[in-house]
Amino acid sequence: MITVAEYLQVARFLTVGVLNTFVGLGTIYLCKWVLGTGDVISNMIGYTCGLINSFAWNRRWTFDHSGAVLPAAARFLIVFLVAYLLNLGTVLAAINIFDVNSYLAHAIATVPYTAFFFLGCRFFVFRSATVRRE
Repeated sequence: MITVAEYLQVARFLTVGVLNTFVGLGTIYLCKWVLGTGDVISNMIGYTCGLINSFAWNRRWTFDHSGAVLPAAARFLIVFLVAYLLNLGTVLAAINIFDVNSYLAHAIATVPYTAFFFLGCRFFVFRSATVRRE
């Protein structure tokens, strides 16, 4: 049975995801507007800031992890890359196999991405952490 603490952990993870979207997208827009960087560089900087933000908030607030930072960061990047590939594969399958509209395909693909990323963070990246009892 899923506990209240586990529901709260999922809610924190989703909240960090929303915050991360604002940080990443805001950084992309600032780089383009203020620094005048191109799309690729702006995107790289934005995603880097977003990943750092996501790692920091998820490590401390979502999973209350107090283990070593660098190994956790390496595991975080691995889980992110696998989640991203799962997202991309879902998008391509939805479009090319199931003839789903591409905008809808991207929205659908957020579900397996988010689920995998949460489970990967909980059981692999921040595995020494326990679910908070609130």
